Amino acid sequence: MSDKVVLVTDYTWPSTDPEAEVLAAAGARLLVARTGAEEELLALVPQADAILTCFKRVSADVVRAGERLQVIGRYGIGVDNIAVDEATRLGIPVTNVPAYCVDEVAEHALALLLALERSICRYDAGVRRGDWTLTQGLPLRRVAGKTLGIVGFGATGQRLARKARGLDLAIVVHDPTATPEELAEHGVEAVGLGELAARADYVSLHVPLTRATRGLVDRAFLRGMKPTAYLVNVSRGGVVDHDALLEALRERWIAGAGIDVFEPEHLPHGHPLLDQESLVATPHVAFFSGESVLELELGAARNVAAILTGRRPEHVVNPEVLELPRWRHLA
Repeated sequence: MSDKVVLVTDYTWPSTDPEAEVLAAAGARLLVARTGAEEELLALVPQADAILTCFKRVSADVVRAGERLQVIGRYGIGVDNIAVDEATRLGIPVTNVPAYCVDEVAEHALALLLALERSICRYDAGVRRGDWTLTQGLPLRRVAGKTLGIVGFGATGQRLARKARGLDLAIVVHDPTATPEELAEHGVEAVGLGELAARADYVSLHVPLTRATRGLVDRAFLRGMKPTAYLVNVSRGGVVDHDALLEALRERWIAGAGIDVFEPEHLPHGHPLLDQESLVATPHVAFFSGESVLELELGAARNVAAILTGRRPEHVVNPEVLELPRWRHLA
């Protein structure tokens, strides 16, 4: 009988059967929260040996209330919804799945770019209301020969660069951590953030949400972009100053934006950003495909199962905790 409990705060896919199977082999069963609200998590977490979370916030209070907690696993890459500092203070490993949806996110960024430049959404809406005119979607420009600016050149940014070359795009990147070997391998040019804003016809964001990146795309950045340029964000909503973006779209500092992630995650009904015709919005779906979600479920569950069975997880966000006496036995 399973004697360990893994609290699942939330998930967006049809079933938790894949992770349940992985964790059952580790002697654990799932306890799925009904709402994932903090008060519910505070009530459930004292019986949990581990947490798996997707979008719901695992606050410092929730971490402290988990008297049996051995590990907190993220269904995903970013961990900004987890109180990592508090988990680290308490010696609790936090795990993630850093490379499960690289193709999907890169493809979604390109889909938004093409939808914007080719006015796909405006033409679709027009045809459905009986307007078959060319002018409703103008201006239209050729994508080939334009410049793509990639902010953040990790796995997803690099995959986007590889795919974008097939569209004959020149590519500039901004990422102080990118190595000369990575830049040379992908045939891209490293530039400062301001220069990227000024040169790029399309700006695509691929950075985690940290203190340094919160509001990275602010009024000054948007003012520095070309009036014909488009912004694409498939990273985290907080990377873009929403008030500044609204002003940029209203005042036509830029031609438009394709946004998959917002802050808050669900903008309230009637939010003025959603009234902007030059905005193409999707509901945080860039990560999703049948293939990627299965990889995500299995990867997140295997990280948690590793800790619960005395093994080192494949991906740990705060690896320093594994040097504590509590975890030195991990194989």
